[in-house]
Amino acid sequence: MAQMEEVLDVYMLPEDPDFPLVCMDEASKQLVGETRPSLLMRPGDSAHEDYEYVRQGVATLFMFFAPLQGWRHVTVTEHRTRLDWAYAVRDLVDVHFPHATKIRLVSDNLNTHDPGSLYEAFPPEEARRILDRLELHHTPKHGSWLNMAEIELSVLGRQCLDRRIPDAETLRREGAAWEAPRNGTAAPMEWRFTTADARINLTHLYPVTTLLAQDQRTAPADLDQFAAQVA
Repeated sequence: MAQMEEVLDVYMLPEDPDFPLVCMDEASKQLVGETRPSLLMRPGDSAHEDYEYVRQGVATLFMFFAPLQGWRHVTVTEHRTRLDWAYAVRDLVDVHFPHATKIRLVSDNLNTHDPGSLYEAFPPEEARRILDRLELHHTPKHGSWLNMAEIELSVLGRQCLDRRIPDAETLRREGAAWEAPRNGTAAPMEWRFTTADARINLTHLYPVTTLLAQDQRTAPADLDQFAAQVA
């Protein structure tokens, strides 16, 4: 619950160009090729594809989303390793937000999303330089729904990736073509779920052991005080 409230509190902070909020998530995309050419669309008819296809590996998409600025960027890699995450984060720091003092980066609690990945990818001085520009916040286990980048990935999937894509280069072009108009209109996301809402709607998830232990510690003192008053 502590991680959840930490993320929700970060979401409620006002927009600050020096400390931009960026959510990051990743997903896999099965690359699928055709066994024979498709029949092109005709007026009043849709394209026709053969039911057979060829699997051509899997690509990874890293989604970076700044909800307060309405900015997003899709990075496509051929693997899903610590190094891939580290290189994508370095681009976030040096290319996309070079003037930010520190980036508030919200991501899922995966083993690749930690400072150790930067030290595996870069020399210690470079890893520390990048890390000093980041303020890392992780969603709790089974709490990826708190990550706004996951919602943006869902939009990408529905609008752009719900078809056969044969290779990583095509996926990069499609991702760039999708993000350009959305960034052009600065399509935002309005997040309304707060820590106060969580304490009401998710009260069954909050632990009660500490509260019970406190009651047990104070109970004897209360009884002694009551007995003294009666006497």
